[in-house]
Amino acid sequence: MAVGMKQSLNLSQTLRMTPQLQQAIKLLQLSRMELETAVRKELEENPVLEELAEGPGDDGPSLESSTQEPAEASTSDQDPQKHDEFDWESYLEPQYKPAQSMAGGTDEIMNYENLISTTATLYDHLMWQIRNSGFNDEEQVLAGILVSYIDDDGYIKVPVEQIAQDENVDKDDLESVLPFVQEFDPPGIGARDLKECLLIQAKHLQEDTHDFVNLITNHLKDLEKKNYEGIAKAMNRQLEDIVEMTKIIYSMDPKPGRQFLTNETQYVTPDVYVYKVGDDYMVSLNEDGLPRLRISNFYKNVLQAKTQKGTEGSTTQEYIQEKLRSAVWLIKSIHQRQRTIYKVTESIVKHQRDFFDRGPAFIKPMILRDIANDIGMHESTVSRVTTAKYVHTPRGIFELKYFFNSGINTDDGDALASESVKLKIKELVSGEDPKNPLSDQKIVDLLKKDGIQIARRTVAKYRDVLKILPSSKRKKYF
Repeated sequence: MAVGMKQSLNLSQTLRMTPQLQQAIKLLQLSRMELETAVRKELEENPVLEELAEGPGDDGPSLESSTQEPAEASTSDQDPQKHDEFDWESYLEPQYKPAQSMAGGTDEIMNYENLISTTATLYDHLMWQIRNSGFNDEEQVLAGILVSYIDDDGYIKVPVEQIAQDENVDKDDLESVLPFVQEFDPPGIGARDLKECLLIQAKHLQEDTHDFVNLITNHLKDLEKKNYEGIAKAMNRQLEDIVEMTKIIYSMDPKPGRQFLTNETQYVTPDVYVYKVGDDYMVSLNEDGLPRLRISNFYKNVLQAKTQKGTEGSTTQEYIQEKLRSAVWLIKSIHQRQRTIYKVTESIVKHQRDFFDRGPAFIKPMILRDIANDIGMHESTVSRVTTAKYVHTPRGIFELKYFFNSGINTDDGDALASESVKLKIKELVSGEDPKNPLSDQKIVDLLKKDGIQIARRTVAKYRDVLKILPSSKRKKYF
């Protein structure tokens, strides 16, 4: 999350930035349907924000704008010292204008609407991050052990010493891997208590966390009692500063794992499309259904009038300024979210060209770091933007996560993506003699003939993922 914040920012500037940073992070994590709901809710609650309806004089964006990456935000927009200074004229027109699809519209592909549903568990989400975080084999095993002890709330309640003893591994090795697990999404995961959970989330916000560490570490009980005056006195800070920090802490999630506890099937539509145009692939964001946002002219004029009359500091003016600031940051956050999805998808297409040209059997090994390094973002950002985001391709609809795979070594020294190996296993089983089904060892031997080196236990694991029964249960006697 490149937010351009510098350590030299003073506390008041940092505090003023933080709620907006939190908003940007939360918007990045939302699925497309959740984003639309959140925007509609903000439209209802913020009078300064308006939805711009399509009108006869609005020709909409050009084809070029729909197939190119959204414009980069200017450096001045990222300067936290200028966030109280608004260029009114620039907000008279919509700041977030949904791009249309390729010529011909999306009718032909939107017939597939809501084809995919997802019920991903917290464990699945964390194990996916382990496989795509660049761990070596030993580190993967240790990280997997820690993840298996994370409860529904997102905590590791069993002491590391006991885990090490129960799993017959070295305690120091577990503790060395734990900080990396605690960097996973959702923020705060893998904490051993509430205090550590909040500290991890403060770190994820990329704050200058000295005061937050002090507040969370030493004054959590006073915070629960809302003894702000006592905290301010103990920390030698202004009461207003403590209140602002407290707002940030209260907005954190004390049970980060709970968001994965749902029995409801969530239907999704694609966030982005990939089209083949000639020999190239074009990326286009799906903006259908997202409101077009702009700042209200009425409230802009009210604020200008009050400023001209010299009534700065009035309750009305402060209220409008607060709502205006919130509206501007929502617009910017949505733009940043869409820009990030676009850049990640574009990079995926570049790295997985064989998949798009030849199909799932030719998907390549790829981890989060490959995309993060390519687009200059942190791995955790790539993880967030690929979770619950879907792409419609000429090969079907896939979660962006699908394109990240660990590698399986082959005899010629190349690596084959685990998804390709799963597909080969599925093909072997589908073509087997039902009266003499293939055992896991037989599958290992057949894959070896194709130059794929894989252990029997890995075949069993992939078979379970594919929901293929063991050979003894697949055998048909008549």
